[in-house]
Amino acid sequence: MDKIERYRQIIKQILQEHSELSSNPDDVKAELIFDNDNDHYQLAYVGWNGDKRVFGPVLHFDILNGKIWIQYNGTEELIAERLVECGVPNSDIVIGFYSPFKRQFTAYAVE
Repeated sequence: MDKIERYRQIIKQILQEHSELSSNPDDVKAELIFDNDNDHYQLAYVGWNGDKRVFGPVLHFDILNGKIWIQYNGTEELIAERLVECGVPNSDIVIGFYSPFKRQFTAYAVE
């Protein structure tokens, strides 16, 4: 299996695990969004909690130029560390929700 396919599998596994942890009401669904053609992967909550609309991302990853970009992390888990535990080198992880200036101070890739 090539590197990009392995990264896709790791991302999907992480998203699937988080979707199963959901403790949302029955009217709120955890939706897994896998766009393999463009390498966009997301977990979002969609539905209703009483009369309140629930809609929003929980996790969002992209694969760009051979690297995993963490575009959003709405969990308490340190997702970059989880990726490293799964075998992704720090040099292939970009914390996309940090500004390019701030990324230089992390243990991960800038771009």
